[in-house]
Formats: sequence, C-alpha cells, structure tokens
Amino acid sequence: MPVKKKATLDIDVYDVKGKAVGKVSLPRAVFAAKVNPRLLAQAVRVYLANQRVGTASTKTRGEVQKSTKKIWKQKHTGRARHGAKSAPLFVGGGIAFGPKPRDYSLKIPKKMKKRALASAFSLKLKEKAIKVITGLDKIVPKTKTMKKIVEKGKKTLLVVNKKQDNIYKAARNIAGLTIRPIDTLNTYEILTNNQLLLTKEAINKLEEQHGTN
Repeated sequence: MPVKKKATLDIDVYDVKGKAVGKVSLPRAVFAAKVNPRLLAQAVRVYLANQRVGTASTKTRGEVQKSTKKIWKQKHTGRARHGAKSAPLFVGGGIAFGPKPRDYSLKIPKKMKKRALASAFSLKLKEKAIKVITGLDKIVPKTKTMKKIVEKGKKTLLVVNKKQDNIYKAARNIAGLTIRPIDTLNTYEILTNNQLLLTKEAINKLEEQHGTN
C-alpha cells in the first residue's frame, strides 16, 4: 500500500513593498501541530502570572502609626465598644486581610512551552493570519516604509530572528505593532495579535528549534 505524502505547507513570501516574490515551505512541526486549547490556556496563564509584580502591600492594625489609647471608656457612652483607632473599622486604621507582597510566578516545562508555541502558530495559520516577509534586514529605518507591510487597524506581531536597529526604528511609531525576536516569543502574544509577520530567517530559526516533521 503506497504511503501517503504529507501535504507541504507552502505560503507566499512578500517583499517590503507588499509584493509576492515567491513561496516558502513552513516546518510542519511548528505550523501543522495539533491545536490544544488546554495547553494554550495553561501557557497563557503561566505567562500572565509571571508578569505580576506582586508588590501590593497594606498595613495591619499592628503596623499603622496610631495611638494605642482606648478611644472612649468601655461602658455608659451609648456607643459600641472599641479599643484603639488602629482598628480596621476606622479611617486610617489597619486593613483586615489586605494584600501582602508575594511571588505569583508559575513554571511550565520546556517541552510543554515548545508544544504550546507550535499549537499557537498552527492555529494562526488555520486562521490565515500569518504572512512571511523578506528583505526586512535591509529596510530603511522610516515609519512610512514599515506601514507598507503592516495592515492598518490590525494588531500585529512581527517575529524576527534577532534584534536589528533599523527594523525597530521603522516600527516604533506604528500603533499596534509589536516586534519580538524568536528567543523571547511567547504563546500569549501570538494568540492576542490579529496578524503575525515572520521573516524567512525567523522561520529557519523555528525549524532549527522544533525540527521539520
């Protein structure tokens, strides 16, 4: 029985003027992976948890600077019994069960992180939200040049192989455009952007990291 060949993932490549100049074959390990909603949700939860600073802090009644003198005598005032003004009931008093500095960070195994990235890329390819760009390394560092590549009104993530000053200078004044080198890429940003722009060099790096399948 003949073995079925896996369909190639060929996609158009565009130059900096927005003109199609050829095709590139995407690595199946990254762009044809099974979309796993639970894994994506876990990766997003871990990422967002790790963004939390955890510095919120309030003072208890024992920490606020207030007199410890009893406000009024215990009985025969017609009012409720109280101790010091540092009680949580009073303005300026301590906070009951308020936040204290804590570490919110979570961890995710490297293999799961890699699978989550592949799952996110595969989902975006199914949504036809991925575009491959060539020639960005030689782009003139001007906003109008980058505007020809980015679709207006779309929240866009530009994935590059490594940080390059001319690309960053051309993109920094465009609202809704984020640039990420492959090594700092995360599932959350892939999912929350409407369009992904990838350089050919970035695709080669992804292929090195994930394999071809």
